[in-house]
Amino acid sequence: MFKDLFQKKRKYATIPSERALSGDQADMPDRPKREIPEGLMTKCGKCGSIQYSKELEKNLKVCPVCGYHMRLNAMDRIRMVLDEDTFTEYDADMISVDPLDFPGYASKLEQQTLKAGLREAVVTGDGLIHGLPVVVAVMSFDFFTGSMGSVVGEKITRAIEQAIDKRLPLIIFSTSGGARMQESILSLMQMAKTSAALARLDEQGLLYISVITDPTTGGVSASFAMLGDIIIAEPGAVFGFAGRIVIEQTIRQKLPDDFQTSEFNLQHGQLDMVVHRKELRDTLGQLLDLHSVKGEE
Repeated sequence: MFKDLFQKKRKYATIPSERALSGDQADMPDRPKREIPEGLMTKCGKCGSIQYSKELEKNLKVCPVCGYHMRLNAMDRIRMVLDEDTFTEYDADMISVDPLDFPGYASKLEQQTLKAGLREAVVTGDGLIHGLPVVVAVMSFDFFTGSMGSVVGEKITRAIEQAIDKRLPLIIFSTSGGARMQESILSLMQMAKTSAALARLDEQGLLYISVITDPTTGGVSASFAMLGDIIIAEPGAVFGFAGRIVIEQTIRQKLPDDFQTSEFNLQHGQLDMVVHRKELRDTLGQLLDLHSVKGEE
């Protein structure tokens, strides 16, 4: 009896089918386990709930249980925000090289290209949002953690220059782990280059909307991400310059649990608004419409 009470628990539980429950299970042969196809289900990184991947995509990769905004690939975000079949890409053939012969960097670039399906951590171009023309630059965290190297800085700078030449508003969607240190000072110089280009855009009186997504840190947050005329963030997005651990070690204080989230930064004046992903396209369209009316007057 005691042996049965203290029997070691199984790690996995099997739920029998209705057919098995209705018959004599002892007489039934073992059934093969069902294999779930890879990619069929997606687990939420916040609450742990499991959703059908196709249903999650219909929900714009926002968890229906807890509202967690999962990360988007650059092309997925372009399809989500821009009018269908209106996107024209800039500098699609521009790729990073290994200017400093950093050990292993060239092979890592090849691996990242295969993994993310992108040639760099940012995609730039122009298109329409609710029929209104706009230049966009969309970063992707799944390519080298969205790190900013020479090509990322150059592509964003060229997109800014296109906006100036075409007299169009600019939207940059940021997500980044910071500077790409395999390029050392060449990477850090992109902060100054993109900021200077945005200053020229501002001199022309053109609109720049910065959309911050999870996560946005390091050199990107210290340059173009925080220079928008209007700064928007998705719910729960983490952004700041240094990470929580580094800051806590420096100031020797415990930080709030929601530190560096969109909601925390909105409360402390670093943002203009926090916008749910389902409302982002319409919000951007309204802002562009208001800007275009102002320009006509």
